Amino acid sequence: MSKYNYTIFRVWGIPIRINISLLVFLPILAFLIGSGEQIEAYSRVITGLTPATVDPAALSGPEDRWLIGTVSAVALFGSVTFHELGHAWAAMHYEIEVESITLWLLGGLASLSSMPDEWDREFWIAIAGPASSLLLAGAALAVLVVLPESAVLPVYCVGFLAVMNVFLAAFNMLPAFPMDGGRVLRALLARNRSYVSATRTAASVGTIFALLFLGVGIITFSPLLLILALFVHVAATNESRSVVIAGLLSDLTVADLVSDQEPLPADTTVEAALDRLFASRRSELPVVDGDGDIVGVVTTGELRSVPTDRFATTAVGSVATDEVPRIDGRAAAVDGLYELIGSDSPVALVEWDGRPIGLISRPDFTSALNMRRETGAF
Repeated sequence: MSKYNYTIFRVWGIPIRINISLLVFLPILAFLIGSGEQIEAYSRVITGLTPATVDPAALSGPEDRWLIGTVSAVALFGSVTFHELGHAWAAMHYEIEVESITLWLLGGLASLSSMPDEWDREFWIAIAGPASSLLLAGAALAVLVVLPESAVLPVYCVGFLAVMNVFLAAFNMLPAFPMDGGRVLRALLARNRSYVSATRTAASVGTIFALLFLGVGIITFSPLLLILALFVHVAATNESRSVVIAGLLSDLTVADLVSDQEPLPADTTVEAALDRLFASRRSELPVVDGDGDIVGVVTTGELRSVPTDRFATTAVGSVATDEVPRIDGRAAAVDGLYELIGSDSPVALVEWDGRPIGLISRPDFTSALNMRRETGAF
């Protein structure tokens, strides 16, 4: 989805991006908000919940409806941006880098370089968004107090802003992990249990809410709720899996997982190399020069690309490639895993002080994870 995000401005050096889904949805939202039924409904809500009184009959003109829809839709996503900036401010307070804020169909998302391990930091970062929304709602209510009721259009728009920000704060505090309320729940659970256990519980609660959103979405024919249900379920599942993996690999470095492989001398024939790969049940092996230094990697696919009649005469040194990711052996194992996944390569060279010491592949990580699950070592 990232390739469909467009940076529109920056705040505190943080790129504020808009996803194409919002560009498509915003005119539709403006049309819906500006409909006569919605204006009448929100007029009653504003009159009932704020100091202002709004007469919807005074807003029945087509120009009024068009203006209300446009201003209110833009103000709503401006409020979402302010909400996400609240998260960003709290994260920066704890010296956590905020990579971007993205506005999309279902709201906003502040992307942090990492999540804090301390429960209290996650709590304050999570709560900062709803608190910012309530702050904006309070400011809108203060403006309503001084606005003359004769200025019906401004009163309606400011009242809509106040009501929507209260709703935004309340909705985000639902414990539907990974929404704000779900992160608050995980933070509170993590006070007296492991982070992995807290995440699993919060993710389970998030899945329950996803099912509720799904049910209500089906009953009310609401596509947005159906999309939200899918988002909550997928995001909760993925984050829970990521936290479990991080927990399983928490005390390991990449060097700890380097597979024990006898390298192939560069003058080994392709035929002999294929026999070695078959016997070792590997799909790749390191290739070393005469001094024993790793100079590249050879895979089954590369070996089989050599014509069959040249298997016995072609040396693997001419087939090996060094075009593979290189990962520092001192790096945390979980960071190495995500670096390997992000590279789209099945294997990486592990280096120590700039010198290759071996290979690591996705099966190596899988084996380590399975072993730790079986022994309960996390």
